[in-house]
Formats: sequence, C-alpha cells, structure tokens
Amino acid sequence: MIKYRSQNLKPIAYLLLILSLLVVFFLCVCIGSVTIPIHNIVSIIVNLILNKPIPEGVAGMIILQVRIPRVLCVAFVGAALSICGAAMQGVLRNPLADGTTIGVSSGASLGAVLAIAFGFSIPGIENGGVVLMAMVFAFISLLFIIALAYKLDCTLSTNTIILIGIIFSMFVSSIISFIITFAGEKVKHIMFWTMGSLADSTYEKALTLFLLLMVFGTIILINAEELNAFAISEDNARNTGVDVKRVKLLMLISVAALIGVCVSIGGTIGFVGLVIPHMMRMITGPNHRKSLPVTLFMGAIFLMLADLLARVILKPLELPIGVVTSFVGSIVFVYIFYHARKR
Repeated sequence: MIKYRSQNLKPIAYLLLILSLLVVFFLCVCIGSVTIPIHNIVSIIVNLILNKPIPEGVAGMIILQVRIPRVLCVAFVGAALSICGAAMQGVLRNPLADGTTIGVSSGASLGAVLAIAFGFSIPGIENGGVVLMAMVFAFISLLFIIALAYKLDCTLSTNTIILIGIIFSMFVSSIISFIITFAGEKVKHIMFWTMGSLADSTYEKALTLFLLLMVFGTIILINAEELNAFAISEDNARNTGVDVKRVKLLMLISVAALIGVCVSIGGTIGFVGLVIPHMMRMITGPNHRKSLPVTLFMGAIFLMLADLLARVILKPLELPIGVVTSFVGSIVFVYIFYHARKR
C-alpha cells in the first residue's frame, strides 16, 4: 500500500471539526424567517437534551418540528454528497467527478420523479418508494455512464466523462419534462423538488439519512487506503494487493445509495460533491485518510450555511437550496476546470 508520513488526522483536528459543526448547527437552528429570542432557543434545546418538558408555544413548535429536523437533514445530505464526490474522484482519478457533473444525480432524479408521479410506495415506510427508485436509478446511471465513457475512451479522461455526463443529464431532463406533462396536480411538488429543497424535512427522513450515511459512509472511509492506491493507477493498486473490482463495486454501490437517498429526500442539490472534496484536498493533501473525514464534516457545514442563506436572504420568501449551491459551485467549477486544463 501507499504509505504516508502522517496517515490520520490528529485528535485536535477532529475536535475542531466537531466544535465547528456544533456551532454552525446551533447558528442554523437559531436563525430563520421567524425571529425567536436566543434565551428561548437555549431553554428549549437544554430541556430537550435533559428530557425535560418543553414549554408550549409557537417557538417550541418551530424549533422542534421545523428547524432541528431540517438542519439535521441538511447536515447529513451535505456530508453524504461530499464524501460521495471524494470517493468518485478517487476511484476515477478525476478531480471533476461528482454526482452532478457526470449525471448520477440526474439518474436518481428520474427514479424519484417516476415514483412521485406514479405514486410508487413501499407500505409502512415513509417515502420508501421514492428512496428505493432514486437509489436504483442512480446505480444504473453510474454504471451506464462509466461503461459508455470507457467504451469511447479507455483512459476515462475528464473531458469524455463530463461530456457523456452532460449529454446523459440533458437526455434525462427531457424524460423528466415529459413525465411532468402528465403529472397533473403533482407538478408543483416535482418542480420545487427538482430545484433542491429540504423544507419538508422530518425526523424520520433525518434518521433514514443518518443510517445510510453510517453504513455506506463507513464503507467509503474504511477503503481510504485503497483509494490512495488508486491515485497513481489501477495497475498500481493491483500491484499493492488491492482487489480493484471489489473496491470499485463497493464505491459504486455506496455512492449510488447515498446520492439516491439524498436526491429522494432533498431533490437535486448540485456541486456540493465537486467543490468540497476539491477544496479539502488543497488543504489536507491527497491522502484520503485525512481528506475523507475533513470532507465529511465540511460538506455538512457548507450545506448548513447554504441552507441558512437560502432561508434568510429573501425572508419571508425561501430560495431552493439548490439555487445557492449551484451559484457558488458553478463559479468554483469554472475555476477548477480552467486550472485543470492549464496543468
């Protein structure tokens, strides 16, 4: 295996990341379209932690039933999308690979739209049909895009993958538009969902995201050393004892599952998986044992701040979170692409 001088983050780094996450979480819970005194918010959160009775009133309902589940979902989605982007970039050795740029998110969106439009559901599981369809279509899309890219260019170059991803996304977009034509009263829900929004978050959705992130995020993290071996080439990975097919399959399944569940719950939220991993590699270096945990935390922090901005910039109106991330991400994407081509 490739060895690095200092393979893991220091405990102080984890402590700083956790503290930063908690501070941003508290900030996002405190600020919103409705102004609530800070002492009331602190009292509600303390009572919740200590399992004491929550004071009745509008403030308690807003904090407990709206803001906390929403911020939890936003944090989990940000963490999941970011670590997926880092995993895909590692496996494909491509700094511009993520669910948005290569079309995986579009595939997941198609599955979710089909489930919403035709009422596909799993009895006893809230949103289960949408989650399942999004995950399945995300995995199929990922396999199709990579297979086609390899067929056209066995080196899996950046330009080839992105071009196929763009074409695939346009194709899927046309299918979604066709489905929306016959969606009837569900059109409004689908349109707002496709722009990316976590306004309809619940504790059940947060739990679903958390469980899948724990399972598939852990799979990605424990394969950090294998992703390091992929950094040079697949042949190098084989020579160092890595089961390339197994690792690739694990990464593809994990990425498809996480992107699928994120899209099914929050809609299409672009560029998080592109921007955050790239920025974190600039800070931590190429070692995935360092960059993956940092990417996980910073993805959650970034999306929480983006959601906060979406909620307050035009209050009482609310922007879809996908608008904010796409605005920031598109600028950074152009910068990354320009410097990648320059090199």
